[in-house]
Amino acid sequence: MIDTRFVSGTMRRCVMLAALGACLSAGPSMAAPNVEVGAGQDAASTAVAPGTAARVVTDAANVSTGEVSVERQLDGGKDLAQAPLGAELLDSSDRITRFYALRGQRPVWTDAARVDALVAALEALDADGLNPRDYRPEAIAASARVALGEGASGEARDRFERDTTGTLFTALTHLQRGKVDPQRIDSDWEVPIDPASFDLVAMSQALDDGDVNAAMDLARPPFEPYQQLRAGLARYRNIERLGGWPQLPAREEALRPGDVDADVALLRQRLAMIGELEVMAADVDHYPSIDLKAPHAEAYDEALEAAVKRFQRSHLLTDDGVIGPNTRSALNMTVAQRIDQIRANMERARWLLHGLPESFVLVDIAGYRVIYFRPGGDVWRSRIVVGQPYRRTPTLRSEITHLTLNPTWTVPPTIYREDILPKVRNNPGYLASRGLYPLSSSGQRLDPASVNWSNPRGVMLRQGAGPSNPLGRVVIRFPNDHLVYLHDTPSRGLFNRAQRALSSGCIRVEGVAELAQLLFDDSGTNASVSRLIAAGDTRNVSLKQRIPVVLNYWTVQPESGGELAFRPDIYNRDSDLVAALNAPAVLQSGAPAAP
Repeated sequence: MIDTRFVSGTMRRCVMLAALGACLSAGPSMAAPNVEVGAGQDAASTAVAPGTAARVVTDAANVSTGEVSVERQLDGGKDLAQAPLGAELLDSSDRITRFYALRGQRPVWTDAARVDALVAALEALDADGLNPRDYRPEAIAASARVALGEGASGEARDRFERDTTGTLFTALTHLQRGKVDPQRIDSDWEVPIDPASFDLVAMSQALDDGDVNAAMDLARPPFEPYQQLRAGLARYRNIERLGGWPQLPAREEALRPGDVDADVALLRQRLAMIGELEVMAADVDHYPSIDLKAPHAEAYDEALEAAVKRFQRSHLLTDDGVIGPNTRSALNMTVAQRIDQIRANMERARWLLHGLPESFVLVDIAGYRVIYFRPGGDVWRSRIVVGQPYRRTPTLRSEITHLTLNPTWTVPPTIYREDILPKVRNNPGYLASRGLYPLSSSGQRLDPASVNWSNPRGVMLRQGAGPSNPLGRVVIRFPNDHLVYLHDTPSRGLFNRAQRALSSGCIRVEGVAELAQLLFDDSGTNASVSRLIAAGDTRNVSLKQRIPVVLNYWTVQPESGGELAFRPDIYNRDSDLVAALNAPAVLQSGAPAAP
């Protein structure tokens, strides 16, 4: 566990985003736009009524300088630049009407150079893990030659203008909030995604200048972890262009430090491709006049062992330096597979990085860690155990409401039905051996012998408080449909494992009593965790102020030096997300993307 104090507000934001990667710098990219299209406004109150556009001031000078004059306000008193462009406005005409009303109905795509800039910017979206073909850059270029050519009708020009702007808004929305609806691919997803919001004045200015890239930058997530993922994607695509890395052949015996084997040379090449250049063995025969010393290419020496251990730690593998099946499998993931993994996590970053609260508890599921961003800048971290692949810890956002000290454990329905009931039927003494007892639906304790265990309707199972209770001494509770929470555990040795997807869905926290006390302190709750535990009574203590909690799933982690650490995809979520990213998009103009 680490406590770190950050004094600047910008750096504070970096610390919060360190859940996805270390914040290396605090520059202008962290600044919020001056004029946003707010997601929280009422759509009806800002809708453009028929005939309103005629009353909009068409002073191009004000638009080009980024100023919004009071005359440009609508009848309702709301500035057009503040009109919502959220996901609730699915009709592309609403979005486009607001944009052109702000511009005084001036067209954007009036010359070939500006269209060429748009085509280039759309083609460059592969740097953000998006598929440029979704936005039909070639079709836009072909249509421009017709619509902007001599003899083109006004109707053709208008259609091209609106369809092209609709395509741009689609790209901007995908770039800012993501292309994929997470609820369509993850039934456990419970994190609301804020609608897209754009600085329309700055966007209009950029387009008037012909700088479409600047308009894209207004939508691109301005957070350091996202930029690190973007840079990492470029590096791995360059590795792919160079032919990728070698594959280590299957072998019966693990490759160990001290071995001399042809596979060691392949191992050196593999690690060098991701930046471990010191493991490459120089060819000293090329420099006979210089007394060079270099490791033997096929000898597994100490320097190579250190590099392997770094790889193992960053991939959440046991860092023993041994190239066994798990390490070999991670090394043999192809460059294309790693590129897809980066793309999937860039999409997750577009979903989540906006709108994070100033203080919250973050559960990094695939990274097996919990991070509490405290008010004032301190950060508390610890290891966790999460749900097994068949009982996955869900993705959600909620608020911590209360803590339970010395909890009893009421067996959850799934565990009751699938795990315990079959054992009770086979062994009548199982309940007593585990300290479990049956309760009626009204909470009355029952004699186990009186229960029809072949069909125990209305019967609950409970275990009393104590050192063997699966919840330990502390439970941190927050409302959610999955009945999961953060809690203590008597099985503390599990925290020493590299991969810890071992629970039935809830999150076991190492040092949870320390976290609980911080939650008490930061919420103004006058209580002592240690005294309450020592008292031995089962007791719920409500927080005077709720504290947000976010459970999320990252499988790529930018590290402090900018390198990427890849996590095992324990719930097999990456493949569905990549498939959805690769599926054709529907543009705001209503026309499907080119196949």
